[in-house]
Amino acid sequence: MPIESIYIIAFAVAAGALIQGTTGMGFALVVAPVMGLLEPKLLPICLLVLMLPLNAIIAWRERDAIDLRGTSWITLGRIFGTFGGVWVLFWLPLSQLNILIGVSTIAACLATWLAPTFVPGRSAFVSTGLITGITETATGIGGPPLALVYQHSPVATLRGSVALCFLIGEIVSLVVLAAGGHLHAEQLSPLLGLCAPLAVGLLASHWARNILDEQRLRRFVLLFAFVSGALLLVQ
Repeated sequence: MPIESIYIIAFAVAAGALIQGTTGMGFALVVAPVMGLLEPKLLPICLLVLMLPLNAIIAWRERDAIDLRGTSWITLGRIFGTFGGVWVLFWLPLSQLNILIGVSTIAACLATWLAPTFVPGRSAFVSTGLITGITETATGIGGPPLALVYQHSPVATLRGSVALCFLIGEIVSLVVLAAGGHLHAEQLSPLLGLCAPLAVGLLASHWARNILDEQRLRRFVLLFAFVSGALLLVQ
């Protein structure tokens, strides 16, 4: 991998960890399009593995605010959606997977911007888990549906609940992907070098979540993700 690509991906990882640790979403929206542009072979395995410690720490930090009922229903849908994501990976070549990542990123940004106020029920949680299972297993991006369903909850509930859903879902996705032969050594080799920027971003989020305007930061990550998704489609 070119050294320039390593530095750019490392910066994206640090920024994504800071944003997700602060707002509850944004890591995959920032990192997946950058990886897709520079090193698409890293997706989705490298992204999913990086998110394991990130979401474990966020879920533990916000453990008192987690919505256990909602996360249980989301996890149920997520398990079934995982197999749909594996089917997408099996049938789509890498070039078309980049198109899927770009389209899903832009669609997720628009949905997050435009969704009206609502109180989620069981069907909303299950369908959210199903969609998340498909998109995260295939592309590494699963946060926007979760952010949508929790967007009107307290920020601590959004951060903790989304992180717990991610953590469980990522483990399921990695197990299923490994069983399907989609886990390769070259996707894991950059992980050691990306752990440091991940830790820096996560540590900074402990401080940033208390002083930053979360609405402005949320708008920034959505705009960044929208532009990244558009660049991926142009490429």
